[in-house]
Amino acid sequence: MSPRDTSPTVTGGSFRTADSPGAPDAPGGPGPASAPRTGPTPRVGRRTEGAWGWLFVSPMVIVLGLFLVLPTLMALWVSLLHWDGQSNPFSGQAEFVGLDNYRALLTRDGLDRTLFATSLRNNFYYVLLTVPLQTVLALALALIVNQRMLRGRGALRTTFFFPSVTSSIAVSTIFLFLFQGSGAVNTLLSWIGVKGPNWFTDPRGILSLLLGGLGVVDPDRPSGLLAGHSFMGLSWFEWLSGPSVAMCTIIVLSVWTTSGTFMLIFLAALQGIPRELEESAAIEGANRSQMLRHVTLPALRPVLFLVLTLGLIGTWQVFDQVYVMSQGAPGNTTLTPAFLSYSTAFGDADFGQGAAIAFLLLALILTMTGLQRYALRERTARPGRKQ
Repeated sequence: MSPRDTSPTVTGGSFRTADSPGAPDAPGGPGPASAPRTGPTPRVGRRTEGAWGWLFVSPMVIVLGLFLVLPTLMALWVSLLHWDGQSNPFSGQAEFVGLDNYRALLTRDGLDRTLFATSLRNNFYYVLLTVPLQTVLALALALIVNQRMLRGRGALRTTFFFPSVTSSIAVSTIFLFLFQGSGAVNTLLSWIGVKGPNWFTDPRGILSLLLGGLGVVDPDRPSGLLAGHSFMGLSWFEWLSGPSVAMCTIIVLSVWTTSGTFMLIFLAALQGIPRELEESAAIEGANRSQMLRHVTLPALRPVLFLVLTLGLIGTWQVFDQVYVMSQGAPGNTTLTPAFLSYSTAFGDADFGQGAAIAFLLLALILTMTGLQRYALRERTARPGRKQ
């Protein structure tokens, strides 16, 4: 039989040709037959897998439902009541006031709205200063301890991370002693000829002091547009006066205690950057600043978003430092929404308004997180636009 002969042959009692499945391909022939396609997964199998999946996650779903979703819904109901905590809020004994608690905080003139606006102002400056400072400091520390030729990297990592694992109550108590009128901070300032303030009793705003020192405004008697207009019960001068001296000490404390945690997050991301990228940039002649800008920071973009999001949420929820160090004093310049919610509910026995403050804070955090996500999103080039 010639190599190009396609006549049938008998093999084991069956006929086979060169074009049959299992036979060698002939030049120009149709080739081997494709394997039979398997049908779609039966619905019964999918349903079984889904049932097993829900069975495995059901313990966590139950836990989250009992200890997160259900209490949140109960608190939402309480925010619609005037409840003093002495009766069952679900038995009809508490007075239903609807959105009255929210109106008192947002639209109705009075002490409630003024205190809420004051807490928002204080917390806004706290977030505005704390989040950038702790992010930049954490990134700088991560870059330092990530150097391969640095000796004692392990000891430095432990030292930088140690404040993050220390009790916030203990750290706050230490800062109370450090920033006293005759404390260590003012003693160090006196060595360079600077008289330190009474940190925790000074309600003056930093920006108002700066503008007063430049002669732009009179911090004690503001006039004109800043004093003649108001928003939510506070004058524009009060909104723009900046964080108080007392709030600045809490900002320093927060930056010092949180930078270590974010340092570890940045460090893990830095160690995940391929060395080939850095070596290629070095071969191209990039210096350290160019490598940081064009190689390191773009690779850290997802981690940077994570750090900024965690910092934003944590700073809007600040409570323990305020509770230990000032409880809103002096002059409510360290009052925050979280502490105001606590003091309103448990101090004034107005749990309905305390819950309303908490939900307004939740809405604010979600809004700020969404705006941050939009600002830091990945931007792709539009079709037809040159890259």
